[in-house]
Amino acid sequence: MKLFANIKTFAADESGAVTVDWVVLTAAIVGLGIAVIASVRQGTNAVGTQIQTSLNSAQIDLLGNLSTPAPAPAPAD
Repeated sequence: MKLFANIKTFAADESGAVTVDWVVLTAAIVGLGIAVIASVRQGTNAVGTQIQTSLNSAQIDLLGNLSTPAPAPAPAD
């Protein structure tokens, strides 16, 4: 009879339920973070590529060589 009393006590114990709740909440937060990173990654890669292209095509002039750029020609109609 003591075995059934122990089983009943074990089944009624809720001390692990809070731990399970925290594990589920933590897993949800981690999953949400991964989803955000996956959705933002493409955009940041595109911006990074544009910045790299812009920096690679930039020219550096010495201070003595700086001049005012010529005005752009008016567009032809």
